[in-house]
Amino acid sequence: MKPEELDGLVARVKSGSLQEGDAQIVESMVETLKFLSAAIDEKNMSIGRLRRILFGAKTEKTEQVLKTAAGGTKATDSTGGAKKKRKIKGHGRNGADAYTGAKRVVIKHKRLKAGDPCTLCPNGKVYPMKEPKRIVWVVGQAPLQATIVELERLRCNLCQNIFTAELPAEYGEEKYDETAGSMIALLKYGSGFPFNRIEKLQAGFGIPLAASTQWDIVEAKAKKISAVYDELVRQAAQGEVVHNDDTAIKILEFMSQDEDEYEEKQNTRTGMFTTGVLSRLGEHEIALYFTGRKHAGENMTELLSHRDFDRGPPIQMCDALARNLPKEFKVLLANCLAHARRRFIDVTELFPEECRFVIETLRDVYKNDATAKRRGMSDEERLAYHQAESGPLMESLKDWLEKLFEQRKVEPNSSLGEAISYMLNHWKPLTLFLKEPGAPLDNNLCEQVLKRAILHRKNSLFYKTQNGANIGDLYMSLIHSCNLADVDPFEYLTELERNSAAVQKNPERWLPWNYAQSLAQLARKTPADTPKKS
Repeated sequence: MKPEELDGLVARVKSGSLQEGDAQIVESMVETLKFLSAAIDEKNMSIGRLRRILFGAKTEKTEQVLKTAAGGTKATDSTGGAKKKRKIKGHGRNGADAYTGAKRVVIKHKRLKAGDPCTLCPNGKVYPMKEPKRIVWVVGQAPLQATIVELERLRCNLCQNIFTAELPAEYGEEKYDETAGSMIALLKYGSGFPFNRIEKLQAGFGIPLAASTQWDIVEAKAKKISAVYDELVRQAAQGEVVHNDDTAIKILEFMSQDEDEYEEKQNTRTGMFTTGVLSRLGEHEIALYFTGRKHAGENMTELLSHRDFDRGPPIQMCDALARNLPKEFKVLLANCLAHARRRFIDVTELFPEECRFVIETLRDVYKNDATAKRRGMSDEERLAYHQAESGPLMESLKDWLEKLFEQRKVEPNSSLGEAISYMLNHWKPLTLFLKEPGAPLDNNLCEQVLKRAILHRKNSLFYKTQNGANIGDLYMSLIHSCNLADVDPFEYLTELERNSAAVQKNPERWLPWNYAQSLAQLARKTPADTPKKS
């Protein structure tokens, strides 16, 4: 319409004398206004989602998400009543029992011993109490300590021969003890400290340790213990459930490589990834990292090439990206329910009522899973419980989502329509936990594995070479697998290097969950006063 035509329409609306066709024009204008309003809301939602991606969401808990969508209304429980505020446990302090790695010192009473008469009453006797009084004393020190051993030297005034004191057995012949490499590896690959930051920290304590020296130490240590990493890969390939996912990483060696030369020798792919894998094998969990040009699906293919032929296909948990799947091996695919749920979380502000039904239904499914874990159910018992309790919930959710499309209540191209389409298109792998024993609901365990690689990326920014990435993969895999097995990674890495000859010979006996037995066997065979040799 021309401006003068619009002015005439406005005048007729004000006077109440509409002509034929004016009602249709007004209706079209209202629809256009609704469309533009929805487009603006979508844009604001996208900006909010970008903000959450960059800075992280505070929480995705159901009560908090729905509270925000409802404009600050109080969260309610399943019965409709207001939820009571959860009491905070403790006051943030750790008791003496929490310091499992602390040195213990027992101090006897100076004047009294068990059976002595009481000094405050005439007839009593004192006896030891079951629990002593414990005081925690914490001191600060450099991560790596150094000792200067001065060996006395004597020289004959006649023959000029020099006699040097013998080095005590408690001091190693090498400058850097096995514990030094373990500490550097934990700081760098366990806590994300770059080598140059460790160098500055050590210099401040007067114990210099150059970044290049640190690299030499961890590289040499990795060569001695690499057999255990290879064995962890083989063991992880036998897992009943395997989680995998990718995160981006930078390797300078690849970034500076000439593109034409790269295209001639390899594929044209320029992406670089760290694939995180978490495999559940019986009672044990194994974490693995693979960094390089290959994405999750290719690394999964390489991992499953180590799987025994007599084992059936594993359950693979991942998100719905096609590149996460192995092309040459059959798996029972399970998709992450948390990813599907997050799509509704992102649009809750625009479609609060529709999203509320989805989020609350999934909340009840997760409650059922938590109940199964709390009761210690086996995989078969958990499956039967989910089929009885969660099956009807998921079926009602599916029917409800399908009706939204059938009754044209949701536009398929809208943000809510895309969330619904994602869930319906991947319904079978999203509900594998209702069909297969042991199938997980989501990929959150693998997300936790990847956090270690992301921490390293945020602090160190990149790997210099593929070899450096391989060293990082080895240490991160061993450290995170130790955490999953509730094993001290510092002690584990130290003992692997001290017993590297035995490790290379039988790596299957030196995994995080069984290395203590191997140490005990060596202790029985080796006299206590004989130093260990690698």
